[in-house]
Amino acid sequence: MKAVLCVLAISAVQILPAAEPLDFTMKLETVMKHDDGQFLWFHPRAAAMPGGVMMTIQKHLKVSDYYSGLHFMTRQGVDGAWTGPLLTPELDWLKQPDGVTLSVADVTPGWHEKAGKLIAIGARVRYSPAGKQLDDVKRAHQTVYAVYDPKTSKWTPWRILELPEGEEFNFARNACAQWLVKPDGTLLVPLYIGKSAKDRFSTTVAECCFDGDKLTFVKNGSVLRLDVARGLYEPSLTAFGGRYYLTLRNDVRGYVSVSDDGLQFAEPKPWTFDDGTELGSYNTQQHWLTHSDGLFLVYTRRGANNDHIVRHRAPLFMARVDTDKLHIIRSSEKVVVPERGAEMGNFGASFINANESWVTVSEGMFMKDSAKRGAEGATFVARILWSKPNTPAP
Repeated sequence: MKAVLCVLAISAVQILPAAEPLDFTMKLETVMKHDDGQFLWFHPRAAAMPGGVMMTIQKHLKVSDYYSGLHFMTRQGVDGAWTGPLLTPELDWLKQPDGVTLSVADVTPGWHEKAGKLIAIGARVRYSPAGKQLDDVKRAHQTVYAVYDPKTSKWTPWRILELPEGEEFNFARNACAQWLVKPDGTLLVPLYIGKSAKDRFSTTVAECCFDGDKLTFVKNGSVLRLDVARGLYEPSLTAFGGRYYLTLRNDVRGYVSVSDDGLQFAEPKPWTFDDGTELGSYNTQQHWLTHSDGLFLVYTRRGANNDHIVRHRAPLFMARVDTDKLHIIRSSEKVVVPERGAEMGNFGASFINANESWVTVSEGMFMKDSAKRGAEGATFVARILWSKPNTPAP
């Protein structure tokens, strides 16, 4: 009988720790304070460019939706001192012989890597001498843009984005909206459109090309409609995980839609939490912060001991989006800018670098007790500091 020697070889299996989930912390900075009863600084929105950051901002002239020419501020790196606000003739009001003032409102800046230029996109507005927005001529409300060249530190004048002749584009605004640049340099610019300022608004995304100077409309995608109140407007667009996402303002509740190509979007659905309850954001814009490891929404909502704030427009919350089920993960929600008695519904959200993104907002001192509750007309930068590098950049 032969003895058989059996040798059992046991290989050591290295058990790797689970990857830490993406998280963030906040660093809140006050850029400036202003509340003299004459105007407030409003609509701050930032864009990173080589060497630093550009932030556009306007004076709110104490009449509803009445804004100055576009000012801008610059910062070296992400920690340098701010310069400005500055106003150049190219971005200022244009007085007309009939007393009407042409201005631009609701501006969002963004960097175009292939062209090496910064583009500011907003909405042309005609103001009466009293500051009322006019709809007195055909196509009074159109999308406009100006281009900044960091090599010369010069802006172009505002120019209209020429759109198709159909009357559905008589009113066509990119306003308070996040737009994006695809890797090939093509722009996707969300618009809310209608036959007039009194029409119920619909939303579509325009594909545009940019030659370093001129922005040219190529085509637009599906038109999203909602027969509720003023419809769907102030859309913001982002790309994540090979798909495109739109968040949409409506007077009753916010909506979300998704697309595979950035042009043809699915039927919008109301924003909800993952427990099925409504998000509670209404009649106010929402914006995206996009990280390579997760998609986040920044928003205001009801139910935060904020009934004293107009339209519950403070504080500003940020939470992770379940991109498959298109809802907000409630457990991830954090306050990124606290409420101090002022509304903060007109804000910006932008990628800055691999380590941080920014939420920018100014306090709207529109309620009698805003100052008593602690608001100071402050302009804030909420620096979102990621727990993991954001690569590749969105």
